[in-house]
Amino acid sequence: MRQYVRAWIYPPAHYPDGVACELVFLRDSYAREVESEVTAVDPVTRRVCLERTVFYPTGGGQPHDTGALAGLPVLDVRKEGDLVWHTLGGDGDLPGVGDVVVGTLDWDRRHALMRTHTALHVLCGVVWNEWGKAVTGGNMEPLSARMDFELDPLPHDLGPRVEELVNAELAADRPIRVSFLPRGTAVGDEDLIRTKVNLIPESVREVRVVDIVGLDKQADGGTHVASTGEVGAVRIVKVESKGKGNKRIRLEVLDR
Repeated sequence: MRQYVRAWIYPPAHYPDGVACELVFLRDSYAREVESEVTAVDPVTRRVCLERTVFYPTGGGQPHDTGALAGLPVLDVRKEGDLVWHTLGGDGDLPGVGDVVVGTLDWDRRHALMRTHTALHVLCGVVWNEWGKAVTGGNMEPLSARMDFELDPLPHDLGPRVEELVNAELAADRPIRVSFLPRGTAVGDEDLIRTKVNLIPESVREVRVVDIVGLDKQADGGTHVASTGEVGAVRIVKVESKGKGNKRIRLEVLDR
């Protein structure tokens, strides 16, 4: 197993009054609902900030969560500077600063993204262990994703071999553990950094580490399932060349 940092981590969001936003999903990806005080409102764009949130903001290749907040649909979640904004739809009045509201995830969508994100980490581990190649980029939607690797030349039968290896790791039902390291410990560990560029911003003081036990360990701010068996299975849809030394693997996540 090789350890590495692939994506930067969301730091706590600090609002102008100094109140930190607790990002509940960093420690509990299965939390579906939150009760929180509203700390900022932008009535022009219909956006609100909360004291704590279960809604993942777009970043690190993972799209934002949706759901409902204060009885209104959550259409978008974005981190801008130190603020996490929830864009609300509908015709109802926005909550005001100081109001206590309830937010509820679209759980089916979130769980699909959790399964997909974990499948990508398994793919990372498999490609590193089999070919020793690093990740150069990636993106996901619920139950579909792509990931790019430094692969040159293209290994023979890459798609079928990757599909076989990833599905074997999913069937092994490896546990997934989350821990937190001080920035200096994580960044100073050469074994934990495997990207060409250190992608962790200077503002991040605590690095979140996602460990697929016995397979893959990397810094990551996204949401994951509790074990690889919960992912289901994958199908490699396509392998593409995206320039010299860069190959793209597209996959779908399936029920087993």
